[in-house]
Amino acid sequence: MLATGGGMNEETAVIRVLADYYAAFSTLDVQAVLSYFHEPSVLIGPQGVLAAPTYAVLTTVFTPAMEGLRAKGFGRSELSVRNLKSLSATATLVTGVAVRYRVDGQEFERVGVTYVLYKADTRWKIAVLIIHDANEVALDE
Repeated sequence: MLATGGGMNEETAVIRVLADYYAAFSTLDVQAVLSYFHEPSVLIGPQGVLAAPTYAVLTTVFTPAMEGLRAKGFGRSELSVRNLKSLSATATLVTGVAVRYRVDGQEFERVGVTYVLYKADTRWKIAVLIIHDANEVALDE
């Protein structure tokens, strides 16, 4: 499932950070997700590219997105990792699909996601988040 050039401990740490991020995201509390992002970070999606130098800028993006999910009856989100590749000692690329469920447990959306995590000090943080079509997620090569 995972293609990687890094050590197992780093892979595990990256996957743990993303799992924790998804748990925090599922609360739809913007403040709960901010610490998972590097300052600065970059978000790329259908609306364009946003350079977010601070958490304050990230808040302006996540607040309306989370409100939109709340209006759809969002209950939780899970990441299905399709590929993980260590790029260096401080950068890891993760591609997958965010599967979103309603409060009643029914799946309602799949979104392709690609993350570049950067190891800041001793902790992995999301430096780049790319939202894309779930059908465009590459499977392991």
